Amino acid sequence: MPFPELFSHTRVLSIVGDILTIHASGVALGELAWVKNSDGTTSLAQVTEIDHERVSLQVFAGGKGLRSDARVSFLGHAAQVLFCDDILGRIFNGVGQPVDGGPELLGQRRVDVGGPSVNPVMRVVPSKMIETKVPMIDVFNCLVESQKIPIFSIAGEPYNELLARIAIQADADVVVFCGLGLIFDEFHFFRDTFENEGVFPRTVMFANRASDPIVERLLAPDLALKVAERFAVEQNKRVLVLMTDMTAFADALKEIGVAMERIPSNRGYMGDLYSQLALRYERACDYRGAGSVTLLAVTTMPGNDVTHPVPDNTGYITEGQFYLHDGMIDPFGSLSRLKQQVIGKVTREDHSAVMNTMIRLYSGARQAEQKQQMAFELSAMDHKLLKFGELFTQRFMRFDVAVPLEQALDLGWQTMAECFEPQELLVREKLLNKYYPAS
Repeated sequence: MPFPELFSHTRVLSIVGDILTIHASGVALGELAWVKNSDGTTSLAQVTEIDHERVSLQVFAGGKGLRSDARVSFLGHAAQVLFCDDILGRIFNGVGQPVDGGPELLGQRRVDVGGPSVNPVMRVVPSKMIETKVPMIDVFNCLVESQKIPIFSIAGEPYNELLARIAIQADADVVVFCGLGLIFDEFHFFRDTFENEGVFPRTVMFANRASDPIVERLLAPDLALKVAERFAVEQNKRVLVLMTDMTAFADALKEIGVAMERIPSNRGYMGDLYSQLALRYERACDYRGAGSVTLLAVTTMPGNDVTHPVPDNTGYITEGQFYLHDGMIDPFGSLSRLKQQVIGKVTREDHSAVMNTMIRLYSGARQAEQKQQMAFELSAMDHKLLKFGELFTQRFMRFDVAVPLEQALDLGWQTMAECFEPQELLVREKLLNKYYPAS
């Protein structure tokens, strides 16, 4: 892109990492600028801090090779992102440039990134469900429209496979995927999966790869969420935003903060970590008279430590969490605080009974397993619980199980009937008479 013929600032004060500090006036926080090096190379940058006439910018291409005689020209506006129907099925990098080899989107509308989130007083109370066909979500911890919920995991767990499956199976109108710090294999996994499963026509993909400038990792979530917001507000779409991994986003914040010589807080993270995470998560909203934005984001926990600053702060912002353990969603650690808004109201009347009964029986199966491992004598009920535990794991907890909600509820009744007599379930007689399999 050619360097714009604008007023140039040349008084460079310092270059630390990706942070370029110059002497300038009349600029705004978040404003974009072009930085032209003495060798003719150019890079986009964004204002991140203003101290009187001392302006700090994050250089998207990195500070490597920058010289003290670089020229900076401000563009007079904040970051912008393309928004039109043509972006569906396209892949963009962390600054919103197409990277899929498709046609240029010249002359298309751009919208400013950022801005305030919706006033809580004006938000609609969540009352609709997003069906994912993942039984451990739909049956036991429903994903509700406008919900913001993290997937807590550790390195090595198949959270990418879970996100891809949700993107394919969810009944959302538009899926906006945002990858942060993706390695080569992860990027091509998502790209190939979306293409092979035929979901690209309703998907927009923002991918910041591990080899890309770390500064782009901070901008990519804002681009994805702004696109989701516009689809929801202007086109009344039910939008599902999938992100991975918010810990990479927080680590980028930490690295930039260190380069800007900010005083770190807990474990080296900056003191505004909570605010930075909340600024993104609070974009999830059910808009009055329009569509909705639902956010599902992976948060990896270093050392499986839930008290780590990133998952710890995330838990105060979001409405529950999904835990990944041993390649499956943990039914005990996972929680959706909004599921009561839809269970039994927009779902079948037996949903609550099936959910609570199966979790209680699976808890009993885990206790029976412990008794078996310690060589205790097992009762007849223990043997029934062990059989139920095996069936529950195979039919509900495995990722390769894809079942619509009503079929999953029927399968729950069938599984319980294979292991227990009706009176052993402790369920209301009305529901037993209606849903317990006669055979």
